[in-house]
This record gives sequence, C-alpha cells and structure tokens, in this order.
Amino acid sequence: MKIEAIRDLSSEELRQRLSALNEELFKLRMQHGSGQLESTAMLKKSRRDIARVNTVLRERESGQHEI
Repeated sequence: MKIEAIRDLSSEELRQRLSALNEELFKLRMQHGSGQLESTAMLKKSRRDIARVNTVLRERESGQHEI
C-alpha cells in the first residue's frame, strides 16, 4: 500500500486497516511457522504496511500531518 493512499484515509479507517494488517501478519506468521507460506516477502510487505499506517497515525496525533 502506497503512503499517498494511506494518507487519504481517515483516522478511523486507518485504525481499522491497522487491525486488519495485524491480523494478516499473524496469519502469515502462522503459515510460515507451519511451512505453508509460499513467499516470505509477504511478511516484509505486511510489516512495512503496518509501519506506514502507524507513522501516519502518529503524525496526525502530534499535529505534523501535512495537507
């Protein structure tokens, strides 16, 4: 997910997206642990998406969000 798309979402939508991403990461970790994960790159992508959402949420909380 691109940062521009993340910044276009409302704070509530970001919190929902963060919850969904955390759930997705959990599922990917379970698949990886059981040897069923085909592409380990999905783990990295999921972690980065979570970091991007957290960054935008923190920017908004601290008032640093640029419009």
